[in-house]
Amino acid sequence: MTDIQPPKRTVLGALRASFLTGLVVVLPTGLTLWLIWSVVGWLDGWILPLIPAAYQPEEIVHRLFGPDVAFPLRGVGVAVFLVFTVLIGWMARGFLGRAFMGQAELLVDRVPVVRSVYGGLKQITETVFAQKEKTFDRTCLVEFPRPGAWAVGLVASSPKGEIAAKLPGDMIAVFVALTPLTSGVLIYVPREDVIYLDMKPDEAAKLVVSGGLVYPAQKEPLVSK
Repeated sequence: MTDIQPPKRTVLGALRASFLTGLVVVLPTGLTLWLIWSVVGWLDGWILPLIPAAYQPEEIVHRLFGPDVAFPLRGVGVAVFLVFTVLIGWMARGFLGRAFMGQAELLVDRVPVVRSVYGGLKQITETVFAQKEKTFDRTCLVEFPRPGAWAVGLVASSPKGEIAAKLPGDMIAVFVALTPLTSGVLIYVPREDVIYLDMKPDEAAKLVVSGGLVYPAQKEPLVSK
């Protein structure tokens, strides 16, 4: 019996493989740089019109290097935004700042439409940027959406309050993200039905976003000497 020879790799196939490999390397970097450049430009376009004409970047360049010198300064709006945000945060953490914010929130609560919009945005912001609240620190496998089908989930916390009082047994909250991570489902499952994983939450997120194509690197087991 003759051995089956593997198909020979053609020049076109080699070029295609090299192109795909280069695309995998270049595309994430290019998209990241483009996103940063776009965000910086958006902040500049939003903040620079609020700066007096005498302090515009072009005027400062002309005063320093002469009226004939002109080159774009990108990122000034970002710097102004960072300094302004730090100052506002520093003042808001003080006693007077907290008192002022409390009075402002009471005033906002009296306006029906503004109250709803402000409350939703505040809750989202506090959830995303909270420094003291717990975040997802473990990953797991849970049977979802039916028995026998398993999904990668992020362990949230144990149920509290009314939910804990009405759920039977020892339950745990698991957030199951949906590809391409635009939404997800929060489910409560028995703790003994959860299979914990060693992968980190960001690795699990990459696995879900890629549709199961990007797996975390296999960790080598520790060898005891």
